[in-house]
Amino acid sequence: MDFDFGAEFQDNFPSMMARLGAEGFILELCSGFRLLMDASKGLITFESLKRNCLILGLHDIGDDEIVCMLMEGDLDGDGALSQMEFCILMFRLSPGLNFDGSKQQYWME
Repeated sequence: MDFDFGAEFQDNFPSMMARLGAEGFILELCSGFRLLMDASKGLITFESLKRNCLILGLHDIGDDEIVCMLMEGDLDGDGALSQMEFCILMFRLSPGLNFDGSKQQYWME
């Protein structure tokens, strides 16, 4: 699924990975998840993502686009993102970051 929000995306994940290391990078992703999640549910929900769109710089995003964003990463079909689903989605959406499936092997293109 491709999103076109009228803004150019700059992938900073490879440089973050190089600077922070794998563990530090995952900790940063988890911090981002906590920033966007509904604290009472422990998930990123439609409501929490809509509420936090200003943080993401998405001022004019529509409800349908928020639903599409959630659907892109929702692996279990519950309509929300768990921390694991969020982290997997972030890896998938970064064109310059690869993960080979092993526990410790990360590399950049």
